[in-house]
Amino acid sequence: MNAVLQASAESMEAPLQVRGLAHQYGGQPVLAGVDLTLQPGSVLGLIGRNGAGKSTLIRAMLGLLQPQAGECRVFGEAALQLSDRAKVRLAYVPQQPEALAWLTSQQMLDYVGRFYPQWDAAFARTMLRDWDILPNKLLGKLSPGERQRVDLIRALASQPELLVLDEPAAALDPVARRDLLREIALRAGEAGTTVLFSTHIVSDLERVASEIAFLHEGKLLLHCGVDESKERFARLWLPAAMSAAAPGRTLGRRRHADGSLSLVIERDASGQWPEAVNLPGARLDALGLEDLFVEIAG
Repeated sequence: MNAVLQASAESMEAPLQVRGLAHQYGGQPVLAGVDLTLQPGSVLGLIGRNGAGKSTLIRAMLGLLQPQAGECRVFGEAALQLSDRAKVRLAYVPQQPEALAWLTSQQMLDYVGRFYPQWDAAFARTMLRDWDILPNKLLGKLSPGERQRVDLIRALASQPELLVLDEPAAALDPVARRDLLREIALRAGEAGTTVLFSTHIVSDLERVASEIAFLHEGKLLLHCGVDESKERFARLWLPAAMSAAAPGRTLGRRRHADGSLSLVIERDASGQWPEAVNLPGARLDALGLEDLFVEIAG
């Protein structure tokens, strides 16, 4: 395959793909048959409560964890056997960066930069300055928020084609979080970077994500476009007298003290709501992303 054809084939390959992913810790299921594909250039927000399995899913996707069942591929390669060519195309920031604590920020960035052909040293220096990180201070002496910022700089300076962030804003202050989201949006829009970031901060999704995936109790409940979610899902309220006629297939169901029901429903393949929306006393409410998340995972 010549260089042009090879580059074309790589650009069409799904940056991340998992099929039938399952894993347990101590006999307790953490992931249960997850299927997920990231298309090139997409920005996917993976949302779920703490303990939903987000970090386990991300680690398995990248070959940092061997799942008990299923297949994970990165740029078409088996995640557990990634070539050096694939590795330099991606960057990953874990929720709690711990590596190389005996180096200073600048030493770590200089060292890591040698492994990446597209390393942007000027960007790294600028971001250290803009985020008020002392370049000669040991990583082990930085605060959790400062440490996370340095790791984000490390990931972004490599100019990856695939950027994976596990709760990237967990230790960031509001200003740094806004700067990070702006950088994600910029890279996705201008460079076509594919981004996967996990979070439980719904407002972050609404700012930068083009797609959302809801992970709950180890299962992927839905995966769709952010804008699509607002048209596809709604909350249906049914009075107690009509609760027996509630549709059987819902994404969320709550019984209230007065006997009424609130249900999360979705349109069918033809774009129609379930017939129950026409029952006497029924009410259909629009759902924003935060409401949808609370209704499904609450």
